[in-house]
Amino acid sequence: MTMPTLRRRRAALTAAILSASFALAACGDGDDPGTAGGETRTVTADNGAVEIPADPQRVVTIGNTTLPLIDMGGEPVGVTEVSDSELALIPQAQQDAYEAAANLGTSADQIDIEQLASLEPDLILAQFPADEFEQIQEELEAVAPTVFWGLDVEWKELADGVAEAGDVTDGLTEQKTQFEDKIAQIEATYGAIIADTAFVNVDRWASSEPGTFSIADFGCVEIAQGDLGMDFPRAAEGEDPLGWTSLPFEQLAELSEYDVITYPVDAEGNPTESFAPVVETNTWQALPAVDSGRALGLYCPGNNSYGPVLQYLDSLDSALATLPAT
Repeated sequence: MTMPTLRRRRAALTAAILSASFALAACGDGDDPGTAGGETRTVTADNGAVEIPADPQRVVTIGNTTLPLIDMGGEPVGVTEVSDSELALIPQAQQDAYEAAANLGTSADQIDIEQLASLEPDLILAQFPADEFEQIQEELEAVAPTVFWGLDVEWKELADGVAEAGDVTDGLTEQKTQFEDKIAQIEATYGAIIADTAFVNVDRWASSEPGTFSIADFGCVEIAQGDLGMDFPRAAEGEDPLGWTSLPFEQLAELSEYDVITYPVDAEGNPTESFAPVVETNTWQALPAVDSGRALGLYCPGNNSYGPVLQYLDSLDSALATLPAT
């Protein structure tokens, strides 16, 4: 059945939202401080100060908040879809938590608000484009307190916000400690390499035109740049990311000016399906970094929460250990 458009379903939503509101009010008559009518607290996000339950029990995640909440031990009751390729990168227990939640739609702009209201959530966490949020903000907030972040929020800030609002700070605290320890260990072990090496990060996506690649300055490489101080090319302040520009394979030869090349691999260490055409070229094979063992495949399952970032850092640690002596 085709999902009704946002404009056409407003009238139909009124009854569903009112019904959910009455149900939530009834739940609030009990002693549970995490439900409507119980104790509350205020959090601040891109949509301002939001009063939410002190101990939310029925959390819905929309857009990019789903995997961070699950990564920190949360169990949402409703979610928007996560791609199969993203799901394949997370632990089975986290996949199970995702599968146990109601699927509310393929994306935020396709969310089924009637189904959302029927879940009787006491909190909605959302990250997706701000212009899309403006279109459904009133509908979401009529169902439950909604905490929203735009796409320009830095990943650590998003993790902090999701943990605070979703009351999963214990998981965040443990992950932060592991992250800080890992950063310190890499700096102590490879400090000289980091200080004296010119790196370049290259990538290619399923949507890339045939015969092209990119010098990527976003994704997990941002952790290498920002937290470890590794010297990777990046766009100038205010300019579009370098990774938005597609370069022809012929320009692979220009990578010879860098000491070390990093590129994407899967969990088994093989070049990702999208990047495989690059490593098959003679130009790639002839690069000095490739010939001397200084092309490092790095596994990046994601960079929007600490769990996947820690996996990236483990991969980086192992890869740096393979660099031959100068």
